Parts: sequence; C-alpha cells; structure tokens
Amino acid sequence: MERPRIRVISRSFGQYCSEALEILKSFAEVDVKGAKTFEEMVEAVKAYDGIVLGNEKLDREILKNAVKLKIIARHGVGVDNIDLNAATEKGIVVTYTPQANADSVAEYAIALILNIMRMIPKLHNSTVSGGWNRILGYELMGKTVGIIGFGGIGKRVARKLAGFDAKVLVYDPYVGEEEIRKFGATPAKLDELLRNSDIITLHVILTDETRHLINSERLKLMKKTAYLINTSRGAVVDEKALYVALKEGLIAGAALDVFEQEPIDPKNPLLTLDNIIVTPHNANFTLEALRRTDIMNAEDLRRFFNGERPLYVANPQVYKQ
Repeated sequence: MERPRIRVISRSFGQYCSEALEILKSFAEVDVKGAKTFEEMVEAVKAYDGIVLGNEKLDREILKNAVKLKIIARHGVGVDNIDLNAATEKGIVVTYTPQANADSVAEYAIALILNIMRMIPKLHNSTVSGGWNRILGYELMGKTVGIIGFGGIGKRVARKLAGFDAKVLVYDPYVGEEEIRKFGATPAKLDELLRNSDIITLHVILTDETRHLINSERLKLMKKTAYLINTSRGAVVDEKALYVALKEGLIAGAALDVFEQEPIDPKNPLLTLDNIIVTPHNANFTLEALRRTDIMNAEDLRRFFNGERPLYVANPQVYKQ
C-alpha cells in the first residue's frame, strides 16, 4: 500500500519536538517545506494527501485546487485562516489543537497585565540607557479584571488571578452563570464589565460577531484609568479607535500581542504611543505549548491515515456527508 504524502508547511512544527516528525515518518512520506505564495499553496494542496498548516491562509480559491488533499492539520488552536466550508464541501477533514497553548496564553495575559500596570518595559529601556527614572505604578491586588470570553484560556486566566486577590467579572453569552461562578468570578453584561473593570482582557475567537467587538463606543465606556489586554485576535479590536482612545487619554494604556495586520505595519500609529506594550503574537510561543501542539497534530494525522476518526476535528460535519 502506498504511503501517504504529508507536507509540513508550518514553520514551527517539529522544530522543538522531533518526536512529532518521527511519528509522521513512521507512516508517511514527509516533506518539510514552507509555502509563502499563492502558487506554493496551490502546489501543496494539489500534490499532498495531508498538510500541516501554520498561520498561512487556505481560502476557497486555493482549496478548489485540492484534488488529492484529504486532511489539513492546523498547527494551532484557531482555524480562522482556513475556509472550513470550502474544505468540508471537498470532503477534507480539518483538525486543530484546542487548549494546547491555553496555559501559555493565560500566563502571558497575566504578564502583560503586570507589565503595563508597572510599565516594566519602559523602566527597562530607561535603565539600560543610563537613566534612573522611577515610574509610579499600580497593584493588581484589589483591582477588578474583566474577562471577555470564558473558554479554556479565559477560565485559566480567572484561576491564575485568584492568587492576586483581584475581583473578576466575566462576559460570555455562551457560558452559563453557574459555570462562571465556579471559578470565583461574577457574570456581567458587556457594558457593565466595560464600565467597572480596571483591566479588560480579551479571550474570544474571531467571528463576525467579535470582529471590532472593542470599538470606539465601547472604549468610551471604559474607565480612564483602565487597561486593555489583547492576546486573542487583532481584529477583535478596532485599532484606529484604540489609537484615538490611547492618544486622548480615554483609557490609561493597552498591551497587545495580536494585530489586525501581522506582522504589524511599522507605520502603524499605535507604535508611536508611550502608553502601550506591543509584542509579536508571542503568547502561545512556549516550548511546552509547541510540544503539545506538535504531538496532537501528529497523533491525529496518524489516526486519520489508519482509518480512524481524529480526536480534534474542526469541521465534524465532514463526516456526515
């Protein structure tokens, strides 16, 4: 029986977990080869039975060329870079790695909260430049943290905040009040959370409903002393509105790990502000998270090509066709 061909497009798959590549090689012919252009992506979906995909876009225009492709293993927790409907129509299974990086992102969100409230990057830059300028900061203890989105990451943030003696408000219309209270948090409506939180941290997936969820009107509801943290998806925040809010002092500051355009445009006006921390989509980038992600991908690919159903299917309706 001919072995399946798998192309690893993701730049990080197998880089920190050789075991994952060995799993793939045990049952398939594996090519580790990135794909940056439209033409390279078309080549990949035409010539391979499976691909391991990073953040590269797989839209309908590319997938219509998938004459051989049977499975896409998304190397990450989000699948908004894949046209799931197009994949399903062609009978292509899409897997992903839910919760693999949840603790890494939750810890990073806490780190950003502490860094922006104490302005640690600014203190560092000043000190290494020869300065000795102290900046008055704020304690997290006793503050109200609003968590928008209470999935695996949001819940972990709430659990980790318990050690800081902070009050936690949660907005998530898809999670019951009883479930929220289990984590020592208080359910709140969105406007209520925005008005009453000292820190707001975003943990939602990107959908039509959440795109620009934080817009000009909602930023105006926030306290002038409040901080906004985003480790979810850049487009959840209207960056133009955020720039105005930060520039005019409508809120105290923001810490962003994700942006509407990635890599961020060097001319993005947010980069000119001094009440913001920006990092390059790094929250999920830990050795532990990458190893979990690699193994989850590799094991699901092995299950699929062994004739079994993968554990983490993003488009389960593909099995109902």
